[in-house]
Amino acid sequence: MNSRNRTVKTLHIISRELRKKGFPKVKTETCYDGKSIRLSGKVQTWQQKIEAGYIAASHSQKFKGIVNDIAAESVHEPLFPSPGSREFDETLDGLSYDVVIIGAGVIGCFIARELARYELSVAVLEKETDAAMHASGRNDGMIHPGFAPKPGTLRAKYNSKGNSMYPAIAEELDIEYRQPGSILLFSSSWMRLLAPVLRYRCKRNGVAGNYRYLTRMQVQNLEPHVTYRQKGGFYFPTAGIVSPFQVTIACAEHAVQNGAVFHRSTCVTGFKSLKRKNKRQITGIITNHGIISANVVINAAGIWADYIAGMADDQFFSIHGRKGTDAILDKKTSRYQKHIMAMPSLLKTAGNHIHSKGGGIVVCIEGNTLLGPTAEEVPDREDYSTHKNEFRKLEQHLSLNTRLKKSDIINYYSGVRAATWKEDFIVEKSERVPNLVHAAGIQSPGLASAPAIAIDICKMVLEILSTGRVEKVEKTDPIPLKQNFIPCRQHPPVLKLLSNDEKKALIRKNPLYGNIICRCEEISEGEVRDALHSSLPAVTIDGIKRRTRAGTGRCHGGFCLSKVLEIISSETGIPKSQITRKGGDSRIIIREISQTLSSENKKDTEEREGLYGD
Repeated sequence: MNSRNRTVKTLHIISRELRKKGFPKVKTETCYDGKSIRLSGKVQTWQQKIEAGYIAASHSQKFKGIVNDIAAESVHEPLFPSPGSREFDETLDGLSYDVVIIGAGVIGCFIARELARYELSVAVLEKETDAAMHASGRNDGMIHPGFAPKPGTLRAKYNSKGNSMYPAIAEELDIEYRQPGSILLFSSSWMRLLAPVLRYRCKRNGVAGNYRYLTRMQVQNLEPHVTYRQKGGFYFPTAGIVSPFQVTIACAEHAVQNGAVFHRSTCVTGFKSLKRKNKRQITGIITNHGIISANVVINAAGIWADYIAGMADDQFFSIHGRKGTDAILDKKTSRYQKHIMAMPSLLKTAGNHIHSKGGGIVVCIEGNTLLGPTAEEVPDREDYSTHKNEFRKLEQHLSLNTRLKKSDIINYYSGVRAATWKEDFIVEKSERVPNLVHAAGIQSPGLASAPAIAIDICKMVLEILSTGRVEKVEKTDPIPLKQNFIPCRQHPPVLKLLSNDEKKALIRKNPLYGNIICRCEEISEGEVRDALHSSLPAVTIDGIKRRTRAGTGRCHGGFCLSKVLEIISSETGIPKSQITRKGGDSRIIIREISQTLSSENKKDTEEREGLYGD
């Protein structure tokens, strides 16, 4: 069957299945020069749009992507967030770089760090006030071993490769990293028969380590408080844990130390382009701070990557948001569990029939324990609300450990994963735009996969630049490595990780490290001030939290918030009333009382003088 007949047949099958499901108003056609499938028309609910998207994906294995433009009448699907009118100026207008990366999530920051090894000018554009403000700072920090992704996918390839890179990366970035290992618990005795299937899948995906079947007693010996319902399990020793925002910010800081530039609060609103050999090449990146030029543009925009692709006239895929909610347990629970544990439906996991791993109990690098995540398809890509229905799902995981209880939960949070309808990563050079590269659809296990993805993206960029694919850039010799590249980043002192002798020596050198600001997390004033002077300095309350953990404890900043405000104000000169939690209008203080009283006293004095004279 030739390609045209195959396309006609595929469209017919998809249309037929959509009609069977009761979606007669959905239109199916090809797009992107016949390489992708586009859905349009109307359905009533958001869940119907989701169902239609997966119907198309299940019959489109030979196509590049799915563009789901169906309108769900009962919901409002927010558009790409644009900056407010007050945030426009020309402060960046006319700047030019070899490479511009759109997005300062973990993918964009790892790419920036990798490119900073070469004699290139590199800039990262981030619409928020800081790195790691979306999915990269809103996940459980697990470095997955590589078992879960479907064999043969990019998710499987990059997961296992990235997992093996993390021990060395942790050394280079000077970040905390551990490999507690993970256990998939069996809920029935017959599930031990799946062990050969699990071993085969691990082998296909390139999972490292001595992964193996565990008997019920072996699981009990590893985890004394494990549920009595378990009937053995499967062990993955290379499952690791990190702080996701610590990794992202460390990559960004290391990139800056090696010459990369970060432009925060900078939103991409469009592209300028010119036509070259029937292809449109990006000549300018339009932002709220002016037009920036770049020889190569990298789309690492996370949940908004399809919008960025559309701005460049290169949209062959759609992103839909999958929200996951996690519950944070008190640090005292760390004594009750040493490994990551979950009890998913292994038949579905092995058969690739689900779009989520199901969640479980994750031990954290900071000492807390997490429950989750859940998985819910949502229309709002930046919806970080939490709901009681999600709490009930999370609380089910408590039963996996006999010592955990509801009262151990101290907080909840949500993140939104950037899923494509084909449920795989997009890591490739654009077919239409010679100087555009996509790192899109990077959902779980994106954190584990990030360093491996960055290496391949870097290779693509170097190839574009060295082969003269870009207008005004002649074919050159291979881009040289920097002679003065700084191979390792040094993290500022972390007081609670030091020995008593090291603490005493540090405090003698700088007494500010002896002034504890955050009691829950034992964070000192010296650490907060360090965060304000790093190579990518904090500029908000949450920026301090991401770098130091001040405010993440059981009191949620009740003790330290006012002190952090004072330090930021005294160190930067910014009035307290202008300091925000996360940028925009998220001010902590509307106005300072002392200023208000002073203004009122002045007004009273003027009124009295007007009545009685001097």
